[in-house]
Amino acid sequence: MPENTESFGDALLTMADNALSRLYPELREAMSTAATIVSTALLISALRIFSGNLESLTDFIGIVIISGILLSSANTMIQLGSRTVFELSSYGKLLTPVMASAAAAQGQVASSAAIYMGTAFFDAILGNLISNLLLPLLHMFLTLAVASCAIGEEFLKKICTMLKNCISWCLKTLLIIFTTYLSVTGVVSGTTDAAALKAAKVTFSTVVPVVGGILSDASEAVLVSAGVLKNAAGVYGILAAIAVILEPFLKIGAQYLILKFTSAICSLVGTKRITELTEHISSAMGLLLAMTGAECVLLLISTFCFMKGIG
Repeated sequence: MPENTESFGDALLTMADNALSRLYPELREAMSTAATIVSTALLISALRIFSGNLESLTDFIGIVIISGILLSSANTMIQLGSRTVFELSSYGKLLTPVMASAAAAQGQVASSAAIYMGTAFFDAILGNLISNLLLPLLHMFLTLAVASCAIGEEFLKKICTMLKNCISWCLKTLLIIFTTYLSVTGVVSGTTDAAALKAAKVTFSTVVPVVGGILSDASEAVLVSAGVLKNAAGVYGILAAIAVILEPFLKIGAQYLILKFTSAICSLVGTKRITELTEHISSAMGLLLAMTGAECVLLLISTFCFMKGIG
C-alpha cells in the first residue's frame, strides 16, 4: 500500500512505479530466455539442413532443449499465480465482512447480506476450482503441449485445445453467474432496503411524539456518516487488492507478451514444432493471467457493489 492515499490516482501511480521497479529483473531474465529460445530455433533450423533423414530427431532435440528452458520459468509463474490467488482470497475474507458491516450500518441490510453471501460463496468456489482443478489442468496442458510438439501427434494437440477451452469456459461461466447474481439480488434487495428506510423515517416522524422529526433528521446524518465510513473502507480495500495483484500480474503479463513476441520470431526463423511449443506456453501464461485476474475482478466487483449504496 502507498503511504499517501489521499488521491486515488496518485496512490495507483505510486504502486505502479514500485511494481515496475521490481519488474526489471524479471524482464531481463525473460528477454534472456527469449534470446536463448530464438538462438536455439535458429540452430535447429540450420542443423535440419545437414541432418538429411534425421530431421525428426533434430526437431525432437530442439523441443527437449526449449521445453527445459520454458517449463522452468512457466512453473515459477504458476507458483506465483497460485500464491496470488490464495492471498487475494484470504484478503477478501477480511475485507468483505468489513464492507458488509459498514453497508449494513448505512441501511443496506438486505443488500449487504446478499452481496456478502454471494461473494463468499463464489470466492470459495473460484479458489477451490483454481487450486484443485484449473491449475492441475494447466500442468496437464503444458505436459501434453510438449509431448504433442515432440512427437507431432495431432490427437494430443486436440486435447490441448480442449483443456484450454475448458479452463477459459470455467472462468467465464463462473464470473457471468456471479455478476448475474449481483445484478438480480442488487435490484431486489436494494429496493427492499430503500423501502425499509423510508418506512423507518415515517415511523420516527409520526409515531415518536415531540422528537420524532428530530430523530428522522438525525437518521439522515447517521446514514451519511456510515456512507463515508463505507466508501473510505472501500477505497482502501480496492487499493490493497490492486497492491496484492499488481506486481504478480505484471510479471506474468510480461512473460506472456515476451513469449508471444518470441513465438512470432520463431515462426520466421524456427521450425513449425518449436513455434507451436512457444505458442502453447504463451497460451498457458494467458490462462494463468485469466485465473489471477478473475479472483481480483470478483473481489473488486463486490467491493464496488458494497460502495454503490441504496440510492
